[in-house]
Amino acid sequence: MRPTFDLAVYLVLDPGLCAGIGMVETARRAVAGGATMVQLRDKDGGTARMIETGRALKTALAGTGARLIVNDDVAAAVEIGADGIHIGQGDMKATEARRLIGPDAILGLTVETPELAAQADPMLVDYIGAGPVFATPTKLDHKTPVGFDGLATQIAASPVPAVAIGGLKAPHVAAALAAGALGVAVVSAICGQPDPEQAARILRQEVNACRRMSSDSSVRV
Repeated sequence: MRPTFDLAVYLVLDPGLCAGIGMVETARRAVAGGATMVQLRDKDGGTARMIETGRALKTALAGTGARLIVNDDVAAAVEIGADGIHIGQGDMKATEARRLIGPDAILGLTVETPELAAQADPMLVDYIGAGPVFATPTKLDHKTPVGFDGLATQIAASPVPAVAIGGLKAPHVAAALAAGALGVAVVSAICGQPDPEQAARILRQEVNACRRMSSDSSVRV
């Protein structure tokens, strides 16, 4: 059985932005502040470094309930014993990723169009990263930003839950959730901040407030 997960505050680690205190300490502090998922992304690190960092992350996050996801590198994810993997459209197919990670790991998939969102197979994929909402310097090969209207269109087409991606900060949380996202994936909103714990706390408070408002509206209707 795949582990449960909450997309509320999805931290994507960046080794450059996290250089001051390191990715592991950034993640530890962010989870203490309310981050619910942590993705290890290190495009230039190689599998060996990913495994080393991932094992340290797994130890740091043990018992917190936060899920550890590895970007793209299946071999590293398996060796680490991570909760799951996230792949992009330029990486392996979802069918192959699922075969390699097995039935009990979380699989996330980046999409950039409603058509790609609609193709996410819920038998294989557990969530999508939808967007990008804005341009972001932390991922130079991203597709054309779609804004919140484009985000809503992608999410409406998806048969699986979505986290919003692409240059998002705390002031964008309400619009992202209004578009149908269950949370926001962030990099620089936490990585490299003077206080990653407080930065994560602010994001989590925004998500929680939006969820409460949505729940209250449903009850009144």
